[in-house]
Amino acid sequence: MPVAVVTGGSKGLGRALGAALARRGWDLVLGARSAEALRSTAAELGGRHGGRVVAVAGDVTDPSHREALVAAAGELGGLDLLVSNASALGAEPLVRLEELPLEGLRRALETNVVAALGLVQEALPLLRASAAGAVVTVSSDAATEPYGTWGGYGASKAALDQLAAVLGAEEPGLRVWAVDPGDMATDLYTAAVPDDTGPRPRPEDVAPAFVRLLELRPPGGRYTASALLDMGRGAGR
Repeated sequence: MPVAVVTGGSKGLGRALGAALARRGWDLVLGARSAEALRSTAAELGGRHGGRVVAVAGDVTDPSHREALVAAAGELGGLDLLVSNASALGAEPLVRLEELPLEGLRRALETNVVAALGLVQEALPLLRASAAGAVVTVSSDAATEPYGTWGGYGASKAALDQLAAVLGAEEPGLRVWAVDPGDMATDLYTAAVPDDTGPRPRPEDVAPAFVRLLELRPPGGRYTASALLDMGRGAGR
């Protein structure tokens, strides 16, 4: 069975993506800081879909946690997909740049960029050994659009986009995709903008866009979830 590592896998998009992969026969290594929520998610996905789901609790900024995630994948037989989904906002709720704590910006960069690269570095030997190794980084429209109060988070996601683009150029044997899922009804969005209570897509409705990547395997690059879903519908006609 193919093996995926998904960070931020206890809830939200990470959980939804884990469920979508498990339904398709993938074995999973899920990472998150909340051990209790992570264990519950792993037990539910494994019990419902019958695959192997390993929970590795910890902070992705901790090198030993990244090492443990990759080691767990190796014990399952290898690594075919690495999803960097864990994210930090930098401030909760989000604030204008003039008010953004510099320590918050450092935290966002450390989680969203530095840790993502550290995990890639740890995982590269297994990814290169896979017949279909792939890396997915979860981006944001804040990486490309100048939304007020989203400056620190957006800067970190813009840096992550560039990291993914360069990784794709340096590792032509891998598929490296950055995906902007769009706004979703997640705890992260609520923490970012608690006063915005408008209806938003559920992560479960967005996860199929990521699955399209694995089904269609388009060239490496940056994609939006809506474009991927349209691409899949076009391929099905």
